[in-house]
Amino acid sequence: MIFQFKIQIKGITKPPVWRMISVPANFTFLKFHDVIQTAFGWEDYHLFEFKDKEWKNNISIVIPSEDDLPISDPFADIKDASKIKLSNIFKEKLQKFLYVYDFGDNWVHEITLKSISNDKQKVAICLSGKGACPPEDCGSIYGYEKMKQVFATTPESEEADEYREWLDMDEGEILDTEAFDIEEINMSLKLI
Repeated sequence: MIFQFKIQIKGITKPPVWRMISVPANFTFLKFHDVIQTAFGWEDYHLFEFKDKEWKNNISIVIPSEDDLPISDPFADIKDASKIKLSNIFKEKLQKFLYVYDFGDNWVHEITLKSISNDKQKVAICLSGKGACPPEDCGSIYGYEKMKQVFATTPESEEADEYREWLDMDEGEILDTEAFDIEEINMSLKLI
């Protein structure tokens, strides 16, 4: 069985950042985490959590740790991401779930199950998408929006040069918020 998901980072517009992904239903949530990281271009530096609601969630799918349990609601039913399959949670079309990456910047991705098919495939495939993923540790939606504004309005400023240095960009290079390379994403997804 194959699930087709639309995954969109909440709060980012102009352009929105989303991916349409086709994923085998027997993938674990840990493997799904790897798929999302790859499809968006995140670098897997931070903790993550899958959950049913943004606040007061009923279920939390994480990598359990005795030292630092990354859950937003301590009363949620905690599940191990390496053991729970997508098919254990997703049951019907248009069902929604959330993926939160980096609890400091709090990147909330809304996952919508768009279709279910009996087709067979062994790897995840990116079908379409839009927008570049924000840089790691850029300060959440607000930091990213500020960065985009600096490049759009004052690309020759000292602040823009500081962003370029931090992002390892060439002199005069402008942040490409539209960057999306489906072929590169799909080559990387084959390695998961």
